[in-house]
Amino acid sequence: MIDGQTALFGFIAHPARHSRSPRMHNLSFDYWGLNARYLAFDVAPDGLAGTLAGIRSMGIAGVNLSMPFKQTVVPLLDGLTVRAQRIQAVNTIKNEAGKLIGDSTDGAGVFQDLLHQGLNLVDKHVMVLGAGGAGKAIIAAALDYGVASVTVFKRNNERYAGVQHWLEQLSTTTSVPLRLCAYEDQVRMQQVARTSNLIINATNIGMTTAGTPLPISIIQQLVPQQTVYDVIYQPLETTFLRLARQQGCATYNGLGMLIWQGALAFEFWTGKQMPVQQVRQDMLASIQATPPITAQA
Repeated sequence: MIDGQTALFGFIAHPARHSRSPRMHNLSFDYWGLNARYLAFDVAPDGLAGTLAGIRSMGIAGVNLSMPFKQTVVPLLDGLTVRAQRIQAVNTIKNEAGKLIGDSTDGAGVFQDLLHQGLNLVDKHVMVLGAGGAGKAIIAAALDYGVASVTVFKRNNERYAGVQHWLEQLSTTTSVPLRLCAYEDQVRMQQVARTSNLIINATNIGMTTAGTPLPISIIQQLVPQQTVYDVIYQPLETTFLRLARQQGCATYNGLGMLIWQGALAFEFWTGKQMPVQQVRQDMLASIQATPPITAQA
């Protein structure tokens, strides 16, 4: 029951109405019997500063953010967690008595999912495909999980030098080797794919097309000892995951990332654990009830 003591949380993005976060967090509030509600707010790109002022003045307890605000919000906040500092981007804000503290839970969501699936991440060689927002969050989060190395493949375009500079700066804070390779160097891509324990697709390739982020010829060289993760969760099995599964690899879609980034945000706000299994069942049913995106050749 909503009353004068109800704590308000929300999702801020443009667009925002597609978000599954209200479903996830309201289920979790109900599980714990917390007097709180979570809503989605579609905020125009030029309305961010006013929205943050409203969060402070109205005492909104916390929010998640998505595009186009994850980076532009940073200078408007009062503080950042270490993992948000690494990528200078935020997807979660906690209101601590008027002070807004930003965190980034996206990348950690991948590794929390894998840990809870029983994967040992220590000393594993990680290959990341893509270095956009999701990719950078995953790269930075990997440093907290004892991995042996991270090799990133990115298209050699106008952003390549910037990603290289960011990785060089990040390297000064860790002993984990961080390497950037051009997507176009398929000889190197084949070498790294063969020797990686964990391959993560952080691109949107496969979401609306039948394409794969690795050439099929390379996927067909993968072996059962390798793990393949795709941040896409709709469709639940991309062509990339299907082909990797046929090679005997352990495969995981992005539903776990979605849930665990939310679980980390929920804990950041409330100090309580999200009921992950109940949330997973609910989210899976919701996704399966959604018309599939038509794959194109």
